[in-house]
This record gives sequence, C-alpha cells and structure tokens, in this order.
Amino acid sequence: MPLVTGATGFAGGHLVAHLVSTGTAVHAWAHRAVPDVRDAASRWSVVDVLDRPAVRAALEAANPSAIYHCAGIADVHGAWSAPAYALRVNAIGTHNVLESARELGLDCRVLVTGSALVYRPSLDPIAEDAPIGPTTPYGVSKLAQEMTARESAIDTLIARPFNHAGPGQSPAYATSAFAQQIADIEGGKRDPVMRVGNLDAQRDITDVRDTVRAYHALVERGVTRRPYNVCSGRTHSMRTLLDILLSFARVRVHVEKDPARLRPSDTPVVHGSHTRLTADTGWEPRIPIEQTLADLLDHWRARSVS
Repeated sequence: MPLVTGATGFAGGHLVAHLVSTGTAVHAWAHRAVPDVRDAASRWSVVDVLDRPAVRAALEAANPSAIYHCAGIADVHGAWSAPAYALRVNAIGTHNVLESARELGLDCRVLVTGSALVYRPSLDPIAEDAPIGPTTPYGVSKLAQEMTARESAIDTLIARPFNHAGPGQSPAYATSAFAQQIADIEGGKRDPVMRVGNLDAQRDITDVRDTVRAYHALVERGVTRRPYNVCSGRTHSMRTLLDILLSFARVRVHVEKDPARLRPSDTPVVHGSHTRLTADTGWEPRIPIEQTLADLLDHWRARSVS
C-alpha cells in the first residue's frame, strides 16, 4: 500500500482520492487529526513529520510500497511571516521521512513534492534546466527540501509543481478567494463587492486533479532524482481568471483592489514547460481552466449554504 503524507492538505487529499479511485488502498498521514469523512480504503494515522521517532515508527508499521511526500508548508504568503518554521517543516520534515525510510531499509520510491518557486523568475517558459534562484522564503524552503531529496540514498523522485487549483483549495490562494467571495455574495453573506490583489500577474495553473495524476505517473515511470515540472504549459492573468469566475456568478459583483491582498514579492509571470514529464511518463493536463474554476465555485457554493 502506498503512503500519502500531508493527506489532509489540498493536493494530498486529492491524491488519496485519486489513488483510491484506481482501486488502491492507501496509508494516509494527517498532521493533527484525521478527517471525519474518509474512504474505507484509506488507513489514517496522525504523524508530525518533525517528530523523527514518530515518523520512523509510523513508517515501520506501514511498510509502504511507495511514499508520496505531500506534507509541508504550502502557503507562499504565510511563509513570509514564519520563514524559519517553513524551512523546518519542508526541509527537516522531508529529511526525517527519507532518513527513517533509509534506516528501515524500505524498498520503495519516494516522491518529494517541491515547487516551481525554486526557479529564478523568468518571462519565458521555464524548463527543468532553467536557473535556480528562489526569491521568497517559501521558495528557499522548497529548494532546501529538494536538496535534501537529491542527497538521499533512497530512490527519490522530485516534482516541481506550478500553481494548481480546484475544489477544496484554501481561500489563502487567489482563485479560491475569488470563488469564496462570489459564493458568499450569491448567498447574501456579504455585500456585492469583491476585494482583490494584483490582477496583472500571470500564472501557469493546473487543475489539482491533473496534478495528482502527474504525481502518480512519476512514481510509476519517473526517473530517480530527475526533477520534473508539473504544469499546464499555459498562463492566465489573474484578471482573466477573475473574469471567468464572474461569468459564472448569479449576481452582479463590483471589484475593488485591496492593498492588504498584495504580496511583498509578486513575480509578474510564472510559466512552465511539462515537456520532460510528458516525454518520460505520457502525462498531459486534461481539465480546462474553465472547468477547474466552475468546480471551485460550486465547492464554495456548497460550503456557503451548509
């Protein structure tokens, strides 16, 4: 049975659902508490990746066939206020998982889900051989995580996901914040005014369900220690994404810029290439951005009335 760490997170939760949908039973680790609603095919444990003895004990008990390491700090904005904690969780937490697996002699592949924010900003599509140069505390923490994975004696796979979106995403991320506000306005929970940050930024956004399919493909067919971009290969401005969501809205909405939503560092363009991933695994993105945003908005509509 494979193991998914960070299984209550956004991508981790979708990954568990994807693996279970293929008929695979899954070990799933949560950081603080297991979810109230979970599939019978998933076996849950509470494990803090910073607790080395607990990590080792849980790995020994699970003896997984593969490890999808999704646990970590994923909030780029939040890492500005707690950079040391982001570094500890993303780098030391990963070290604890890899070293425990090595000490136990586990015969399994380990996918480490890093980030495209390890790259130096570029206006051109970024391939895996592009210059490294993170500009945020989060990016630094993910580079440290990746370096930890590269030096491990374990059979590690390295993913560099770009932005991903879809149902269940935290409103700490722009598209989800947009969708939540629209759903609340439709439900009469707030005035018909949306507050937004920088709408000029362009992002390469993949549906999270496509992202986790890529993780699965990498564990099955990826090359050890070879980094892989996970991206759509297309960019959309935040303004375009907002306009798509507004086209789905059931009420008229006024948009206002909110200085509090502007980030300390906002790279103007993030655009990736998935040529290597497609060549090595056959993976390609399937879900159009319009479907991603429609499903995200429906998720918040359901939450708004519950």
